[in-house]
Amino acid sequence: MRAIVQDRYGAPDKVLHLREVDIPTPAPDEVLVRVRAASVNPDVWHAVTGYPRLMRLMGAGLRRQKQAIPGLDMAGEVTAVGQAVTDFRPGDAVFGETHDRIQWVNGGAYAEYVCVPQQVLALKPEGITFEQAASVPTAGIIALVNLRKNLWTEPGQRIVINGAAGGVGSIAIQMAKANGAFVIGVDHSSKLDYMRSLGTDKVIDYTQDNVIELEKDIDLIIDVASTLPLSDCKRILKPDGAIIIIGHDHYGAKGHRTLGGIPYFLGLMLWARFDRHLPWPSFEVIEKRDAMVILRGMLEAGTLTPVVARTFPLSEVPQAIEYLQAGQSAGRIVIVP
Repeated sequence: MRAIVQDRYGAPDKVLHLREVDIPTPAPDEVLVRVRAASVNPDVWHAVTGYPRLMRLMGAGLRRQKQAIPGLDMAGEVTAVGQAVTDFRPGDAVFGETHDRIQWVNGGAYAEYVCVPQQVLALKPEGITFEQAASVPTAGIIALVNLRKNLWTEPGQRIVINGAAGGVGSIAIQMAKANGAFVIGVDHSSKLDYMRSLGTDKVIDYTQDNVIELEKDIDLIIDVASTLPLSDCKRILKPDGAIIIIGHDHYGAKGHRTLGGIPYFLGLMLWARFDRHLPWPSFEVIEKRDAMVILRGMLEAGTLTPVVARTFPLSEVPQAIEYLQAGQSAGRIVIVP
């Protein structure tokens, strides 16, 4: 089969190569999936470049990735199943992440076939394309983990989403709207129409306006981009309002190549003990199987509609990652093997 193979850490165009490799054999609890689509997200950039370096000590591999084929989110058709598999059979259309470990480990999705544990998969809804389905798992799980305890169950919640046109932000918009919230989306001027198409009630171009100067009486701020100063956010929050900071280190642009954003988020966790606006971190996890059931239900109900901005062939994975890093895509980026 054809696959993208990573021989070391580094820039995508230097370390990723299209090669012929053997089709893998599923373990007893795995299914073999013919990959029809695989998405590109920031975790892939981290896994390929090896930044922050701390991730190499967290199971990814010191000098190179232990799994040579990158890619985490995918959708495709089951072609074979392991002896212990009971949930799927050949011919099933499925989607999900490719493993249940940490996100910075290569997952093998950038190939024509991949073996996946049955517990991280869900059946693909019939009305959703493979490309759409592949764009959901990682961003959807992140959104679920961060929002499920902070969205009101009744209408009227006023929410600011900073970085609303990204993978997590676009799903957060739709989750919030499904709960009857009034959503204010903040992103680049090129993405305003995209945010409106997702149901955003008010859009703000951060290159022209400052949300802190325009809004007040906000119940919840979701800072996906991690660019809003905490002290400024408090100025527009209600007394019982909350701030959720999801963000990343912007592909190493902030210079934190060793620890990345980890010290920042550890500091937030400690500060949450003294600040009523920062929810105290919950260490309750949502199982990927349960998360995929919820996301599949949203896709079937039409409350979540993934938007694919651009597709790339398997041979152009390096270009796809660079396109992601440029940050100008309104919608998801998907690889089609």
